[in-house]
Amino acid sequence: MRVSTIKDRKKGLNKFLVFLFWIAVWQILYLIIQRDIYVPSPFDVFNRLNELIFMLSFWETVFSSIYRVIMGMLLSIVFGVVFGILASLNSYIFDLLNPLVSAIKSTPVISFIIIALIWFSSSNVPIFICFLMCFPIIWTNVVEGIRNVDKKLLEMADVYRVNRWLVLREIYLPSITPYFTAATITALGLGWKVSVAAEVLSHPRNGIGTHLYSAKVYLDSVDLFAWTLVVIILSILFENIFSRLLRSARKHRKELV
Repeated sequence: MRVSTIKDRKKGLNKFLVFLFWIAVWQILYLIIQRDIYVPSPFDVFNRLNELIFMLSFWETVFSSIYRVIMGMLLSIVFGVVFGILASLNSYIFDLLNPLVSAIKSTPVISFIIIALIWFSSSNVPIFICFLMCFPIIWTNVVEGIRNVDKKLLEMADVYRVNRWLVLREIYLPSITPYFTAATITALGLGWKVSVAAEVLSHPRNGIGTHLYSAKVYLDSVDLFAWTLVVIILSILFENIFSRLLRSARKHRKELV
């Protein structure tokens, strides 16, 4: 217990030192350039961030963006898992979906955002873009996970007529989980990027992207950097929450076994 506590403290200290290092690099850049419009002082940015967190409008904006990312991610996970399972079990479905997924991967995000602006309201554009960009990642990894299931284990389960639920839980699930975990963590980071990018162009009433666009229009670099930091913090926070939930789920599963 003490060893794990010491390790956690060392890890936390290392992260803090890395954080201080990059703040120092930022401050040095600010001192070299000495023009706030290009690189504002980190102290000014953190002061602005401190002002923002005490505003009601800030939290309305943050929660609106969080809602859009969560909805886009949920849609991509649901459709990615369902169609990933179908595609891995049926070659015709895979051949049908693979060109579509390849097209989504190769098409610039800006093209989809412009199309989505015609199809949807400004509030729904970020949700659609988040779903569209994250779906290929989930789908591809689910397909790969199922295809890489140990065939010998499946043959053995078939010979001994093991219950299908047990086969799913004990053979398929452990094989798919690493692929799904990696896909979801990658998709979370991408989801925040594309959702905010969509907000910048669609200008929903409440959205981090809307504030980023306003900061750019008024050449307010301090606000621009402050809202960018908010996106980075939220993205890291979501990834950490998801990783911890997965770890606790694995621990719970091992205890049941």
